[in-house]
Amino acid sequence: MALEPKIPVAGGEEDTTELRDMTQRFWISAVLSVPVFILAMVHVFPNAPAWVASDWSRWVQFLLSTPVVLWAGAPFFQRGWQSIHNRSLNMFTLIAMGVGVAYIYSAIVMLAPGIFPPSFQEHGKIGVYFEAAAVITVLVLLGQVLELRARSRTGSAIRALLRLAPRTARVVRDNEERDVALDQVHASDTLRVRPGEKIPVDGKITDGKTSVDESMITGEPMPVEKTNGDRVTGGTINQTGSVLMIAEKVGADTVLSRIVEMVAQAQRSRAPIQGLADKVASWFVPAVIAAAALTFIVWSTIGPEPRFAHAIVNAVAVLIIACPCALGLATPMSIMVGVGRGAQAGVLIKQAEAMERLERVDTLVVDKTGTLTEGKPRLTTIVSFDSLNENDLLAAAASVEHQSEHPLASAIVRGAQDRHVTLTKITNFQSSTGGGVSAEVDGRSVLVGKPQFLKAQKIGDVEKLESKALELQAQGQTAIFVGIDGRAAGVLAVSDPIKESSPTAIKHLHELGIKVIMLTGDNERTAKAVSQKLGIDEVEAGVEPQRKNERVRQLQEQGRIVAMAGDGINDAPALAAADVGIAMGTGTDVAMESAGVTLVKGVCAVSRKRSGSVAR
Repeated sequence: MALEPKIPVAGGEEDTTELRDMTQRFWISAVLSVPVFILAMVHVFPNAPAWVASDWSRWVQFLLSTPVVLWAGAPFFQRGWQSIHNRSLNMFTLIAMGVGVAYIYSAIVMLAPGIFPPSFQEHGKIGVYFEAAAVITVLVLLGQVLELRARSRTGSAIRALLRLAPRTARVVRDNEERDVALDQVHASDTLRVRPGEKIPVDGKITDGKTSVDESMITGEPMPVEKTNGDRVTGGTINQTGSVLMIAEKVGADTVLSRIVEMVAQAQRSRAPIQGLADKVASWFVPAVIAAAALTFIVWSTIGPEPRFAHAIVNAVAVLIIACPCALGLATPMSIMVGVGRGAQAGVLIKQAEAMERLERVDTLVVDKTGTLTEGKPRLTTIVSFDSLNENDLLAAAASVEHQSEHPLASAIVRGAQDRHVTLTKITNFQSSTGGGVSAEVDGRSVLVGKPQFLKAQKIGDVEKLESKALELQAQGQTAIFVGIDGRAAGVLAVSDPIKESSPTAIKHLHELGIKVIMLTGDNERTAKAVSQKLGIDEVEAGVEPQRKNERVRQLQEQGRIVAMAGDGINDAPALAAADVGIAMGTGTDVAMESAGVTLVKGVCAVSRKRSGSVAR
């Protein structure tokens, strides 16, 4: 088969030469094989016309099947010969022998019928097998086209990952800033990253403050505030401030490059069942050849006369019957039915192996954000003090936050909109990076932010808000303090809500005997809060993409059949490494390309039937 690059390279176009070639061979051979099949099989119908057994019908079969076998099937003969030459017998060995013997035998019957004794004849004709040779070739070509398309999708996942890195970086050299290609950035270079730009490489901030969207790595929707000395990761998005950073890891050493390599390596690897199939094939092929040879020997020594003729016919029959044409028919039919039923239920199955393996899954590894939770920060709790009602507190805070660029601010504003709370025009808006915001709202001084920010602004009674905030934080919510006219007014809590379907899904999984393990890049407090609500068996927090990949492999080494469910770029290596990868349709394209199964609506729903235990 065509070689694939071991190390993916950004910017390169996908090489679809082999896919185009196999597709062309398939369609041409399919068009030529249909009339061959009809002419060869129409005689089985009652009152078949006499011309179906005539010489001209057999010559048409010969002429049409010749380009199918000799041209369209040429790659299989090449691979079959290579398998013999390399002493690594496989299914191509059997396909080449079965198709080759069927065609050559039939061609000799057509071109030199006189060499066969009369005993070979049935109803005055010697049987030919052109339809078997042609149809087997078409079926194997179809399998190759489907496999090459799957490999193409695999490549698109890796290219999508590579596109996450910016093409250029702004390097500061000799007190001048200039854009250079990413591959020209060296470790220890000083780089400028402006608001809205992607961080080019892994490094450390040396000047400035900002918030960075690290959802690519952690899967968490809430940006992380960064200042001098904090580390940043290439491919993540700088949101609010302009910063200077020093490059520490470049090229293949960056976290993004390592994720790309992990996905590529996992998708190149073979599942244990594939190794078993290879072992079976390595014994099956010699066994079939030995059976054909034994058949020839037995018939040629103790069979009825003409012994040699019967020996050839029966040896050829063994090779033709052993050729996996029945498998080529049964497998696509079962796959079509399974994939079609899954699509009706909102389950897209990309890899046929996923259907087989899902039934045996005994461990489900899940990401938190976007898989068990909705993946979007949302205002979930409002706690007001001093006889201030919740809507008034929310209106004051949202009016101020409407001017802020912070992602938590947008969650508060959306919360006000959902509750149909009217926002008020503000004046004297001020923002303190890493602290909070303040403004005048209807003549009142309103501050929204961290408790330290409110205390620094001489807001009284902040302590009475902190005890309530601790309760909210224990539930995995992020608390935001509000002060009005010099006094603590209340707390707003923002969190990533658990999907309504998650508790039922986890319950059903446990009923099926499936162990559920949550691996998340979020903090331990939030992770434990979610796991306790859902009854997760095991939980690991602060997990990096490489650790998710390693954990999946550890479970597999323990003999467990592992399904991985996730939605983010950080889940892609583990999705590719798991026995079955399940992606949320609401997640990233990279996750969906890396997984064998995609839940279109991103909803966790589990069938009580064992055969659909994870996919539904």
